Amino acid sequence: MEQEKIRTVIMRAGTSKGIFLRAEDLPKDKDKRDQVILKIFGSPDVRQIDGLGGADPLTSKVAIIGPSSRPDADIDYTFGQVSYVAPTIDYSGNCGNISSGVAPFAVDEGMVKLEEPYTTVRVHNTNTNSILVQKVQVINGKAKVLGDCKIAGVPGTGAEISIDFSQTAGAKTGKLLPTGNVKDKIQITDLGEREVSIVDAANPMVFIKAEDLGLTGIETPEEIDGNPRMLDILEEIRAKAAQIICMVDDWKEAKQKSPAFPMVAFVSPAADYKDFTTGQQIREEDMDFVSRLMYMQIMHKTYAGTGTICTGAAARIEGTVVNEVMKEKDRGKASILKIGHPAGIITIDVKADYEKGNWNLKKAAINRTARRIMEGYCYIPKER
Repeated sequence: MEQEKIRTVIMRAGTSKGIFLRAEDLPKDKDKRDQVILKIFGSPDVRQIDGLGGADPLTSKVAIIGPSSRPDADIDYTFGQVSYVAPTIDYSGNCGNISSGVAPFAVDEGMVKLEEPYTTVRVHNTNTNSILVQKVQVINGKAKVLGDCKIAGVPGTGAEISIDFSQTAGAKTGKLLPTGNVKDKIQITDLGEREVSIVDAANPMVFIKAEDLGLTGIETPEEIDGNPRMLDILEEIRAKAAQIICMVDDWKEAKQKSPAFPMVAFVSPAADYKDFTTGQQIREEDMDFVSRLMYMQIMHKTYAGTGTICTGAAARIEGTVVNEVMKEKDRGKASILKIGHPAGIITIDVKADYEKGNWNLKKAAINRTARRIMEGYCYIPKER
């Protein structure tokens, strides 16, 4: 045989799509494992024409699922952002949207004990060494697919999956506020010194006000992705934040060594704008503020799940740039928060308290939907 076959599942999870693999089907050696995954995706190639990748950051993602290595979890889950421009896979952080497919995958694969109508799955995310608690609807021994839960950026509706990220504060750095400050200053080549907030919940992020970039905050992906100067500025902010929180030694190496994390977002007050996918009006009164998130050096077309957790946490920490763009009456501790993104609004149930000189994340839950699209075998060429 000139090719070998590997069990493969393709899932739409939240607003992303990923390849879900069982750890037992992959080489134990990490380098060999990554070579197999790159072949499955058809990377590196900007079209990923010789594999299953979708040639887009939101569809070039892998989830590796296996038995738990921790007594307080049911399964292990490793997320990888598969590059299509280089032979690399970034494991430095997690993906909240792909996370939403992990418990349904485990249910359908018979990897966890089932209870109907709901099964709770404790997921150990190895990227951040944290626990995600997922509640999945189950019917006839399988994860329920049909339902009335609607998430912006996905056509139709599906069965609701709740994910509690409250145990992910300091996921990468060990601190909700990695620098100990609600705001820091970064020197930007084209703009001079600007205030930012660096927060670490689910994944680390750096936030800046849109007005400090000369932006309105309601730009579309096309407007930002077609602006090379702004892309360079945003990447410089992200890269310098990566150096500040010790994810890289030199910010100039961040694009190669840690291209996905930390993420960078620019925030602005609530405003009317149009969903770039449908043209429908998104109303100021339906949101608390607007955010545009960059992922893998382009604008996220919706909003990352882990980005939602981190942005929600930042919004509840008094004095951050995210907290400051909200109306004063909305800066309190009410838990439900609504974030306007390019394709609609995402809701998070989030609470943070200031105790004994530190901010602590008390609650951080989002609802997603997921669906198994394909299962079978992926064929990859054997090494000669």
